[in-house]
Amino acid sequence: QLQTVKPTIGVIIPKINSESISRVIAGISQVLNREGYRMLLADTENSIEKEIQYLQSFKQDNLAGIIFSATIITKQHLELLQSLTVPLVILSQNVPEFSCVYHDDYGAAAAMTEKLIGLKRKNYGAVLVTSEDKAAGDARCNGFMDTMKKNHIQLNDKAITYSDFSLESGYDAAEKLFSQAPDTEAVFCATDTIAIGVIQYLKGIGKRIPEDVAVTGIGHSRMTEIISPTVTTAHLFYKSTGSEGADMLIKIIDSGIDMKNKLKMGFEVIQQESC
Repeated sequence: QLQTVKPTIGVIIPKINSESISRVIAGISQVLNREGYRMLLADTENSIEKEIQYLQSFKQDNLAGIIFSATIITKQHLELLQSLTVPLVILSQNVPEFSCVYHDDYGAAAAMTEKLIGLKRKNYGAVLVTSEDKAAGDARCNGFMDTMKKNHIQLNDKAITYSDFSLESGYDAAEKLFSQAPDTEAVFCATDTIAIGVIQYLKGIGKRIPEDVAVTGIGHSRMTEIISPTVTTAHLFYKSTGSEGADMLIKIIDSGIDMKNKLKMGFEVIQQESC
């Protein structure tokens, strides 16, 4: 008896060489394999142009559904996503009018900020990412800022710098922060990779962590366990986000109904040496 070949799910991701994304893919893959779907994976290397191109070509391909993950969702993305006729689930961003599985970025940032405030330091700083990224940028920035405000802590504008998602950029942002606000004693970082860049810079200028400067990250990457000191961070459930997103998509395919469901994943505080 011939087995029918199950159709293909298109998966668009921002960069394959990221630990968090590879965990997401593992979660998606587990569910699709279990359900007999094939996966067509597209790596956009964080290029908005490539994301648009892949969405356009996936729109023409005969796919059963699409799982889409991007750092920044533009107006052009939204127009194209709205024009899709195949079932769609968006991962890691909460986008109105679409089915989404995303992280509690605000809550994780607030929890990390509370950790730093608990140390009762005088001067606080942060290395953030662009607010165009609604999750790692906007939501984590608001989690940090709101928690500072709630605790009546005045921030020095010069102690807030911005980075991209690389270690080198985290290092450079720390250099800028400490040249502008050298008395900073606690630094909130939007991601683990940034936190590791900040720690490398601080060690290079002879600062002790956490005695002189405490540092926190978000994500709980493997590197946070290996680096010395280990990094206090928030564990985000990347693999489960992938599997929940794939499950959600298959339910839409099977039922023919998209309820535009939203699933916000939790987080877990990982207390380590840097804070």
